[in-house]
Amino acid sequence: MKVAVEGCCHGELDTIYSQIQSLESRNQYKVDLLLICGDFQAIRNHQDLQCMAVPDKYKQLGGFHRYYTGEKTAPILTIVIGGNHEASNYMWELYHGGWLAPNIYYLGEAGCVRVNGIRIAGASGIFKSQDFIRGHFEKMPYDRSTVRSIYHIREYSVRKLSLLSIHPQVFMSHDWPQSITDHGDLPKLLQNKPFFRNDIMSGQLGSPPLLGLLRTLQPDWWFAAHLHTRFEARVVHGEKEIRKTKAERDPNEIVIDDEDVDSSGAPLNPDEVALSDLEDEVAPPQEFTSHTTHFLALDKCGNKRRYLEVVDIDVATSSSVPRLTFDPEWLAISRAFHPFLSLAYTQRAFPQEEVARTLVAEARKSIADEMRAREPGLDIEDLEVTQVQEFVTTAPGPGHEDQMGGLRAQPPWYTNPQTVKFCELIGVENLVNPPPPTSTIPLSARQDE
Repeated sequence: MKVAVEGCCHGELDTIYSQIQSLESRNQYKVDLLLICGDFQAIRNHQDLQCMAVPDKYKQLGGFHRYYTGEKTAPILTIVIGGNHEASNYMWELYHGGWLAPNIYYLGEAGCVRVNGIRIAGASGIFKSQDFIRGHFEKMPYDRSTVRSIYHIREYSVRKLSLLSIHPQVFMSHDWPQSITDHGDLPKLLQNKPFFRNDIMSGQLGSPPLLGLLRTLQPDWWFAAHLHTRFEARVVHGEKEIRKTKAERDPNEIVIDDEDVDSSGAPLNPDEVALSDLEDEVAPPQEFTSHTTHFLALDKCGNKRRYLEVVDIDVATSSSVPRLTFDPEWLAISRAFHPFLSLAYTQRAFPQEEVARTLVAEARKSIADEMRAREPGLDIEDLEVTQVQEFVTTAPGPGHEDQMGGLRAQPPWYTNPQTVKFCELIGVENLVNPPPPTSTIPLSARQDE
C-alpha cells in the first residue's frame, strides 16, 4: 500500500491533496492513504479559531471548513492526529476518535485503527511535564492557560497505548520521542536547525513518554512533525542505547556558529516552535528482541519545504479500496480504562500492568458478547468504522457566527453523535461529550462533580 505522510498541515489541505495528485501523475502510481501528523487545524468557523492557541495574526480559517461543509471531498482516506495548534474544542468532541469530515478520520487523543489490516496507532498533542499526570480538567470556555494545557498529552493516554500487545506497523505522533536524534544524522539536523543544539545536548528535545512507547511498541514506522524539519532515524531495538550527556559529547563532532545561539543561551527558532521543558526521568531500557523502527519526521506544509513523502507499507489484507476498521484490542483497552478517565485536576491511580491486561482481556470478551446480542451480524474482529460512526456536522460553517454571539466568541457546546455511538459500542458512559443539562445552559457552566 502506498501511504502519503504529511508533517504539519496548518489548514493547507488543498495544497497537500494537490501535491499528492502531482506525485501520482509524475510517478504513475496511486496513493491509497494519507497520514497527517498534527497541527491539522480542523476549523469549522471563526468561533473555533478562539479555541486555538496561536497569536491572533495566525487565526485564519484555512481550507478545512470546505471539506467539513461538503463543498469539497477528501479524495483519499485521510487519518490525522492533533498537534499543539488545533481547534481543541472540535478535537474534544471526538476524544475517542471519529470523522472530522467525510473521508478524514481523527484518531482521537490516542487511538488505534486498521486500514486493510495495517495497524495504525497514534497520540495527539505534545508533552509538558506539569500536565502529564493530570486529568482532563479543562472546561469551556477556555482561558489563556487551559487553551494550551488541553493539548498536553496525559499519562492516561500513554498507559492505554502501552497496553497494545502486538506492535503496530505505524505509529503517528506530533512530538518526537526523546533522544531519537541519537539514531539519525545529527550533524545534518543541526546544520538545518542549529537552535536545537542546547535542547539536544541536554536531552531536553522530545517527549520522554513517547520514548517509552517507542521502546514498548516497536512499530515498523514512526511518523512525526512539530519541529518543522525533515529528519530520519533508524532505531534497532535490542541494541544497547548509548546516551551521551552534554559534558560527554565530543565538542568537535558538531560544528555550528556561536552566533546561532543568543547571549542568554536560549535557542533561536524562527518557526516559533515551543520546545518542551522535560523534567521527568526515563526508566532504563528493557531487553528487546531485534526489531527496527524507521522514524521519519517531516516539515510543515509550505513552498520549498519537505513536508510530504510516500512510503510503501505491506498490507495484510488486499483490497482495491482502503477499509478502515476498528482495532478490537483498542476497543477493549478503551473500555477497560474508561473508569480511570478523569475530568478533574487530579488523576486516579492506575492499575498495575498485569491487572490492566486482565481487565483488557475481560473487556474484549464483553464487547464481543454484547455486540453479538445487539446485532448478530456484527463482528468485533472486522468491524468497519462506518458501521458505527457516520460523519455529521455539529457546528455551522462560517457565516453564522453573528447568530451565536459573534466572531470572537468561543463556540457553544456540541454533543457529537459519533462519540455517543463509540461509547455505546464499547458499553461505557459518554463522559467527555454528554448533552448539557438543558439546551440553554452550556457545559462550561457546570461544576465538577
